[in-house]
Amino acid sequence: MVKNILFVVRTPPYKSENPKLAITHAMACYVADIHIDEEVIPTMAFIEDGVLNCLKNQRSLEFYGIISTEQHIKNQLASDMKMLICKEDLENLGINEDRLVDAKDMGAEVSFEVVCFEKIQEEMERCDQIMFF
Repeated sequence: MVKNILFVVRTPPYKSENPKLAITHAMACYVADIHIDEEVIPTMAFIEDGVLNCLKNQRSLEFYGIISTEQHIKNQLASDMKMLICKEDLENLGINEDRLVDAKDMGAEVSFEVVCFEKIQEEMERCDQIMFF
């Protein structure tokens, strides 16, 4: 049996640990099926201010005293996790796709899927569980 879990990140990468918790929980899904009788397939979606987690070259440690989520996101991309990012929110914040984290330097074959919010809603309907961060 397969269980699909969607992790929706709505908060920015600073002043909160929630985005990193979402990323950590999603990565843990890859080992969860070792201990249960279900295959667990995680998907991440970044919406609203959560898209700010996906910017490369962040200096959150320098400015806010917390570790950047960039390396965590690279690990997810390198593990071929499905990663969605809301196109409308990128546009609203004036962020071009070339500013997004990629993990090509780690051998990743996938990158963010920049999609309209409607596609993220379809993913919400498709998944068995949704977790908001």
